[in-house]
Amino acid sequence: MKEIIKTGKAKLSVSIIASNEELNIGRCLESVKCIADEIILVYNDTHDSTVKISKEFGAKCFEVEWQGYRDQKNVSLLKASNQWVLCLDADEVVSQNLRDSITETLKHERLDDYNGYCFNRCSFFLGSWIKYGDWYPDKKLRLVKKLESEWRGNTEHDKLFVNGKVKHLDGDLLHYSYPSMKSLISKIPHFSHFYLERETVKGGRFKLSNVLIRPFWRFIRAYFLKLGFLDGFPGFFIAVSTAFSTFFKYSQIFEIKFKNK
Repeated sequence: MKEIIKTGKAKLSVSIIASNEELNIGRCLESVKCIADEIILVYNDTHDSTVKISKEFGAKCFEVEWQGYRDQKNVSLLKASNQWVLCLDADEVVSQNLRDSITETLKHERLDDYNGYCFNRCSFFLGSWIKYGDWYPDKKLRLVKKLESEWRGNTEHDKLFVNGKVKHLDGDLLHYSYPSMKSLISKIPHFSHFYLERETVKGGRFKLSNVLIRPFWRFIRAYFLKLGFLDGFPGFFIAVSTAFSTFFKYSQIFEIKFKNK
């Protein structure tokens, strides 16, 4: 049996990418300043106080030309000097319970047993913490061993992967991504655009069943099967917007077909 030698708390780097996040970055960094031994910020095209605020928290800031979410996050991850890295978005906050879990893990866990730790993410929308539907529990792998990890995925959906075993931690990662209804709806064309690009390359065909059945199913799943109705009107709005996003995404293939005639 391999002997585990404890040398006290393992050092932790926090990895973040940002661009014009002055409204969020301070809240994010405030939540990790007491557990981070190092903060890495990779930024691009920033014209506000994001970098200034980050430096006030002692962050090491690196300007890197935009390479897409996945590759930009890999740059930030690799710049970390410690073995353990907590990867965050600028609009995320580590809750007190999650901070406690991370601290206890780095102090007492058999860290050779796991290469990553995941936890639930809880989003704030229309004055409420969303606890049901498609938005919760939104499990995220974010605390990882640097050399065993990599950001992968496609253009609009990056995901952190780790080579080895992963354990779940108590406590939520708090998410402040959508400050208004408009901000949520405005993301629909953005994500649909990337889907349309991929389908165009593959020669994807328009299917009426996709626009008739899939949106309806997404609403039923989010609002009823996943208990979105327990989140009140915010839960209803999320379920409807998700259904519309699905409808819009698949309908765009018809528009391309129409334009090519």
